[in-house]
Amino acid sequence: MGQIVKQVGEGTTRYYWYPGDRREWVRAGLAAAVGLAIGGLLIWLSGDALISMTIGLSVTAAVAGANFGRRDFRAASGFPELSGRAARRAAVVHSGRAAWRAMVEGCGGAAAAVLIANLPPGGFVANWVLPIVPATVGALAHQGGMVYERLARAGMPEHLPRVPGTRLLTAGTEQ
Repeated sequence: MGQIVKQVGEGTTRYYWYPGDRREWVRAGLAAAVGLAIGGLLIWLSGDALISMTIGLSVTAAVAGANFGRRDFRAASGFPELSGRAARRAAVVHSGRAAWRAMVEGCGGAAAAVLIANLPPGGFVANWVLPIVPATVGALAHQGGMVYERLARAGMPEHLPRVPGTRLLTAGTEQ
């Protein structure tokens, strides 16, 4: 839960609460702004609304999906070492937040599909193929975000030999 604090008067402070974390709202705004900028730039350069909107919405879905994937991995990896009542409570909290993220991601993909399907050029590709592109890109980026977060936390196993460093690779070329 986030909080905005405003000093209204000398001894009066007003608190505004909003769902989520401020960093996540900034990342969501960044995803929307990048997609809007790319879509606007493409529509300005090409004049083709269908392809421009598809690419712009796909970029938004990719950035948001990667962010959701990273958040899902972080949330899921936080409670496995718990047991009993604490584990159940953490699982319920995680499930609720994951359901909210899934609903947002699903509604975003559906809204993108409806928007693309209702753009002027018609035909099989415009009505059936292009509307699923942003949702597909978002789902793949979600998985990519989870893999990225997993790889960022993974360390080198101790039983594996180390990869030769640059010192060993460049030792023969110094002669």
